[in-house]
Amino acid sequence: MTAEIKQRIEQIRRGEVPEGYQQVNGYVIPEGWHLVAFSKKFKRLLRCNTTACNNVLTISAQLGLVSQKEYYDKDIASEDKSGYFLLQHGEFAYNKSYSSGYPYGAIKRLEKYEEGIVSPLYICFEPKQETNADFYSHYFEAGLYNREIYRFAQEGARNHGLLNISTEDFFDGTLIVPPEEEQRKMAEILATCDRVIGSKQKLVDELNKLKKVCLEKMFPQKGSSVPEIRFPGFTAPWRRYKLGEIADSFSGGTPTAGKSEYYGGSIPFIRSAEINSDTTEFFLTEEGLRNSSAKMVKKGDILYALYGATSGEVGVAKIDGAINQAILDIRPHESFDSFFIMQWLRKSRESIVGTYLQGGQGNLSGTIVTSLMIECPDHNEQKRIGAFFTNLDDLITLHQRGLEAEQQKKKALVQLLLTGFVRV
Repeated sequence: MTAEIKQRIEQIRRGEVPEGYQQVNGYVIPEGWHLVAFSKKFKRLLRCNTTACNNVLTISAQLGLVSQKEYYDKDIASEDKSGYFLLQHGEFAYNKSYSSGYPYGAIKRLEKYEEGIVSPLYICFEPKQETNADFYSHYFEAGLYNREIYRFAQEGARNHGLLNISTEDFFDGTLIVPPEEEQRKMAEILATCDRVIGSKQKLVDELNKLKKVCLEKMFPQKGSSVPEIRFPGFTAPWRRYKLGEIADSFSGGTPTAGKSEYYGGSIPFIRSAEINSDTTEFFLTEEGLRNSSAKMVKKGDILYALYGATSGEVGVAKIDGAINQAILDIRPHESFDSFFIMQWLRKSRESIVGTYLQGGQGNLSGTIVTSLMIECPDHNEQKRIGAFFTNLDDLITLHQRGLEAEQQKKKALVQLLLTGFVRV
């Protein structure tokens, strides 16, 4: 962001009108832009599901309007869908339910399918003939209509997770409209960004698919003592062990909350969400470690999440640090490889959670984990397999970071373009 743009933003925050801008009805907008009622650009859709369409859609922050079967792996809608609204490609829906990153709900455009149906709780609308829907798709995604939703939905006035905004108020809001040619150019620029992001997302997806296939084929299937694919030179059958036979394990604890002398020291305090990280949010003092059940783990140990939403997640410790009771430290014996065992546990997560956490409820335990049966080859083959998947994970992480960087660039560009700080 240039110094000139920063200066303009600060001027607007101070209630001033920068050069090249105008104040209209309390809005500070670029000269040449104007305000228009939402209802002038869009009209409400009340098309009922008379075609017996069964493609039930839900709004996802990342995926947009997506099939429930794809998103949840099942249809969670009611059996009677006659009251659902039918959306067609290019039309919009607003979910007034707030979620992470979308404090005022999400407006999404149907792009993945020719048609689909949505809950009658959604507000559905379509662009009028002269409206540049491509431009407004980015406008809504940038949250630029949130100010209008906020005007009508009083803060805290929420019912069962839904914002308290009526359909009438939603259509009574105001849009900030650039000239048509500027809208067209903005939409073209942002479509180019989307193509770049899409290609990077496709690469990440393909790498994850490759890893899934490799995990299936490079570990023995049930009832077999050898995998389908092996590195050259390895022919011996794999042996079956209890995890507790080939590794030592322990959990930690949490120092008493509120004792300032226990926190703020130099010992990283690793929590479940940080088992794959080289940084931690909290640090313990020597006194906190000494006066609690927290235990130290070593870089290279396997860290296994036992509790809550992260149950079954696993990583290899990137740092020395202390763990709490929600993490099981697994320290393999000398002839067993941490990265190999970690990948086996990662591959088996769905099976483990499905077997021991009925309906996703409850916690795992050290007893459960150490009683798991694992097939292992000799140490050299373990190391080859562990190194292969470590390199593949590193490649996926590299491209995932590249994808996130492009997403952040687009997010910044959207804000600058659609607020007029950058003109086209």
